[in-house]
Amino acid sequence: MTGGRRRRAVAVAVGVVVALGLPAAVAAPARADSIRDMEYWLDDYGFYDAWDTTLGEGATVAVIDTGVDGSVPELQGVVVDGADMSGMGSADGQTPVGENSQHGTMVASMIAGRGTGAGSGVIGVAPEASILSISVALGDGAPGSDDQIADAVRWAVDHGADVINMSLTRNSIDWPESWDDAFSYAFDNDVVVVAAAGNRINGTDEVGAPATIPGVVAVAGVDAEGDASFDASSQGITIAVAAPSEQLVAVVPGGGYVIWDGTSGAAPLVSGLAALVKSAHPELDAANVINRIIATATPKGEPVPGPIYGYGLIDAEAAVTDEVPAVSANPIGDLAAWIATYRPSSGTVSVDTLVIPPPTATPSPTAVAAPAPPSTEVYDLVHWAVPLGLLLGFLILVATFVLGAVAQFKRLLRK
Repeated sequence: MTGGRRRRAVAVAVGVVVALGLPAAVAAPARADSIRDMEYWLDDYGFYDAWDTTLGEGATVAVIDTGVDGSVPELQGVVVDGADMSGMGSADGQTPVGENSQHGTMVASMIAGRGTGAGSGVIGVAPEASILSISVALGDGAPGSDDQIADAVRWAVDHGADVINMSLTRNSIDWPESWDDAFSYAFDNDVVVVAAAGNRINGTDEVGAPATIPGVVAVAGVDAEGDASFDASSQGITIAVAAPSEQLVAVVPGGGYVIWDGTSGAAPLVSGLAALVKSAHPELDAANVINRIIATATPKGEPVPGPIYGYGLIDAEAAVTDEVPAVSANPIGDLAAWIATYRPSSGTVSVDTLVIPPPTATPSPTAVAAPAPPSTEVYDLVHWAVPLGLLLGFLILVATFVLGAVAQFKRLLRK
């Protein structure tokens, strides 16, 4: 749908949708290297310097999205395997499907695009990483999008993904129980999962799942100056880091380029960074890959971590080269602990879970019980206690008078 100079993706009310943002008209550069010049994040966020150490060789990133067209010049030879979970695409995951079908190719090009020559075309932030393309159909009319995502995550793990990129959202903070098992499977197999926070302009006012799942690297968006993007990002307490989400350039299916905004573009920058870290430090598990990304981020805003920038703006060179103490657990959350607390298998509600009690029913007049008669025991006690009390009081007065009289009589006898 075209409106003004920007073509906007419309988020649906239910199911999973791509966190697309604001794709602009396809660019037609006068010379090829003008595209490369648009990738300001390569220099501003330390990727050029990180490439002195690694280009991402040996790392594999799964793109769960609308399918990746591996035939475009920048992605030839990049997609090493794939699958289709929608029933609408091709078995290799390279046929774009569903709403915003260009989306998956755009995301993949920002992760591992090879360019079209020396200094020309789109080059991804991890230009020697490999891509797994897992196509899912999202939006109106998509068949069981929640199940597609769960199946896609498992397929990615089983086929060697080091990182999973999910530039999509449910537009809700919760997620189906089928995702518990799928994401737990990824974490148990040391796979880094990166998800877009979503975009306010698409109706995502707060971060939505999967970016709310404990252990998932939720990515917020900033503009070209590094300040929080109002339209092309959402905010929330699960944000891990922030990356550029405005004035992005990517490849579209069939070739050609698009200028776009949205955390759908910020997430692949972080996924590519995770691939660089994994390539430079293959001994690291997922928790320590994530820890290097958040520990080396440039803090911004208060508090840190915070709901706008998380731990800060990514720094690719520092994430790859700095000395970072090891951790023993995922620093951004434990899904297993969350499941044990909020989805107890016993069927009872955890004491830490906030619940709304059901409304109290108001009985009809015919169902109201008649008042019970006063207890006979209570009546008898009142009936006898009053006269007994009066009698006892009278006897005390008499005794006091007699004792006083006796004492006075004794004094008179002694005189």
